[in-house]
Amino acid sequence: MKFLSAIDRYIFRLVLMPMLGIFVLAASLLVLDKMLRLFDFVATEGGPIGVVFKMLANLLPEYASLAIPLGLMLGILLAFRKLATSSELDVMRAVGLSYTRLLRVPYILAILLAGLNFAIVGYLQPLARYYYEELNYELKSGALGASIKVGEFTSLKDRIALRVDESRDNGRSLIGIFARVANEKGQVLSISARQGQFLALKGAPDTIILRLDQGQIIQDMPGKQPRVLSFTRHDLPIELPQIEKFRKRGGTEREYLLPELANLGWNKNLPKEERISSQANFNYRMVEVIMMLLLPLMAVALAIPPKRSTSALGLFVSIVMVVAYHKVNQYAADVASLGKMNPILGLWGPFFVFAALILWMYWRVAYVPGGQAIGWLEKGAEIVVKRFKSLLKRSKRGPLLPEPADPS
Repeated sequence: MKFLSAIDRYIFRLVLMPMLGIFVLAASLLVLDKMLRLFDFVATEGGPIGVVFKMLANLLPEYASLAIPLGLMLGILLAFRKLATSSELDVMRAVGLSYTRLLRVPYILAILLAGLNFAIVGYLQPLARYYYEELNYELKSGALGASIKVGEFTSLKDRIALRVDESRDNGRSLIGIFARVANEKGQVLSISARQGQFLALKGAPDTIILRLDQGQIIQDMPGKQPRVLSFTRHDLPIELPQIEKFRKRGGTEREYLLPELANLGWNKNLPKEERISSQANFNYRMVEVIMMLLLPLMAVALAIPPKRSTSALGLFVSIVMVVAYHKVNQYAADVASLGKMNPILGLWGPFFVFAALILWMYWRVAYVPGGQAIGWLEKGAEIVVKRFKSLLKRSKRGPLLPEPADPS
């Protein structure tokens, strides 16, 4: 960092810590919200708990693509807000440092993070999305080893039903077992055992052995008297159902890498609906990445409060603008993928409007003496706060009593 001056390094330190903190906080909140739902889903399907963390790991690229722009913008905004409220920014401006010069470090960070986000949304996120769907499929199909639910009848195959009263050692030891096995000839075996365990069968991955100890077998055949047999140990082979392999990557546009998506979007040999949907997803990813290059300008424009004020309204407005822009892009991408809107116009139109608004806001702050990007909003908020405080004071004093009448 020899090419950076002491002021640049100072701004870098101011930006870095809030940026990393907000990135971790935003990603953590998104992960925790999804984690609770995944735990409930995995428990319902009877799958191993470890698959929850694998699924969350595959969701991290998607959450990072949202948290990185938010962390970048708020990190720059909080850094310049601190400079403004401590009057350090006025000193820097007085010695001839313009806002554009002070944005050198924020723009270095923005370019690096935009490149990282491009790699995430263009290459890593589609692969992670596919692996997440694969885990989801394997969990529902039982390929991950769905567990036997205690106290409930579980169908292992069309003609096999199993119930377990208690499970110990993570399912290695089963207590109080009842099994009902039927064949095509109408023969039914009702088996009860004190305990048992599942064993793998070498050379037969589609078959497992349920080894039962201390139990009875009631053999019921059509037209014959039931037979009762007692056993000390009995091995019951259970054939597992065939599980279809998961589909290949590319079930949706979200699973295509960016070059693949570009080829699909402009391949005239494909149906029009598929081409339009691919174009919408391609343009959506691109505008989300390129938008990051505007965030330093917006952060500076909203970071500086009016003189003799510590208003944090700009912080609130910045979050609303970024989230609203992201939601508009999502809506435009969904509508464009249905063929109801031109993908280029629907996604790049809001981008240019957003860019023009940000450039105007930055010009107001950087080149207009005393200019404020949201000055009218600051004044309106100040009036509302003053009226609210006056109403609060009146409510504490209570209603004014009328003066007593003159007895004369």
